[in-house]
Amino acid sequence: MTDCIFCKIAAHELNAQVVYEDEDFMAFRDINPEAPVHVLLIPKQHLSSLLEVGVEQADLAARLLMTAAGIARELGVAEDGFRVVINTNDNGGQTVHHLHLHLLGGRFMNWPPG
Repeated sequence: MTDCIFCKIAAHELNAQVVYEDEDFMAFRDINPEAPVHVLLIPKQHLSSLLEVGVEQADLAARLLMTAAGIARELGVAEDGFRVVINTNDNGGQTVHHLHLHLLGGRFMNWPPG
């Protein structure tokens, strides 16, 4: 999808502070962090939201979560705890319509989130 900012980042057409990349995923620092560690993890395959994840993407979804846990370990927030958030559509707070996971850590997370 040529007009998707996250697709452009995944294709290295736009710069980002990449903290992780493999064949299927890319993780980079959020430009407006809400915590000391705030990383966005995206599949390189364009899916506009969690609602597009079906049986065909079950393995991708599982690996997305496992990758997030690995990144949390690498960034030093796993032991104290971290939060994973997937916003879906407008009322869910999704502003970029490419499936992405927010990994937040480095501070205490309040509940409810907002």
